[in-house]
Amino acid sequence: MKMTTKDKLRVVFAGTPIFAKVALQQLIDEQDALNIDIVAVYTQPDRKAGRGQKLTASPVKELATAHNIPVEQPISFSLKHEDGQVSRETLASYCPDVMVVCAYGLILPLGVLNTPRLGCLNIHASLLPRWRGAAPIHRAILAGDDQTGITIMQMNQGLDTGDMLYMTACGIDDTDTTQSLHDKLAKLGGVAISCVFKDLTNFQKNAVKQDDIQANYADKISTEEGQINWQNTASQINRQIRALNAHTFIHDERVKILSAKPIKSDQTTQKPAGTIVSVGKNAVLVACGADEHGVQHLINITAMQWAGGKPLDALQIANSNKIADGDIFGA
Repeated sequence: MKMTTKDKLRVVFAGTPIFAKVALQQLIDEQDALNIDIVAVYTQPDRKAGRGQKLTASPVKELATAHNIPVEQPISFSLKHEDGQVSRETLASYCPDVMVVCAYGLILPLGVLNTPRLGCLNIHASLLPRWRGAAPIHRAILAGDDQTGITIMQMNQGLDTGDMLYMTACGIDDTDTTQSLHDKLAKLGGVAISCVFKDLTNFQKNAVKQDDIQANYADKISTEEGQINWQNTASQINRQIRALNAHTFIHDERVKILSAKPIKSDQTTQKPAGTIVSVGKNAVLVACGADEHGVQHLINITAMQWAGGKPLDALQIANSNKIADGDIFGA
């Protein structure tokens, strides 16, 4: 017998960026197979973007609109906010069985978490409790983790402290950047939430509490964290370039370091940290600080960008005469 809309789980999806859009697309594609009905999508209000500063819809809103799913964009759910009560009443009017939250960007008070009959599920980009908080992908790369993953969590009032329903791992390659790892995890997040919906009752019944002792907080990334300290080891600087908008200074100009190759163990030097050892057509070799064994390795920078200019690869840099062997990067 064919299921009716009333038989399906009523799902509200809350998310904003591309990471969340990927998961929403997965759920939209599998609504019938998963026996769910996405009755509404919640996302951040439209923001001004681009040179024209036009109001721009979030990726999640664009997708929901394309599939004729009702979209809500409350400013707040807090009862301290004048619209908070209205936002809660609107959510309740959808009679949700469950709410899926993925990089939404609004704090959900307890009253909201308790509105869906089966609570709120969060798609989190870390193997909890390893990295709780706003920037788990960046922090995993910066820390040198060899793996990360997706955790589907039953939300509570804490910051990513809820019980874990499902986990799936993803390796971190030595060439992974925040963007490439983001893309891997976005796809994994969609698969993970789909898996949970295939047997939600069982996953909730067997939820596992987190070990708070193992938790780390993934703070938001600050601009200052992107400035390279050349006294750090080559491995540390390489991870910084892969994880952040890394930058340095040369001839009193700020320069973005866009990409670098993995560190080669046989490339060592005794030059002062920050010294440009070689400007070559394949890479700009720069001396870094000593590691725990007192060895200074070289980092192979493959792309840079000067303020107001276009990204340059190593060959373009070599032909530009902007830097030369013996120059020193620094503050």
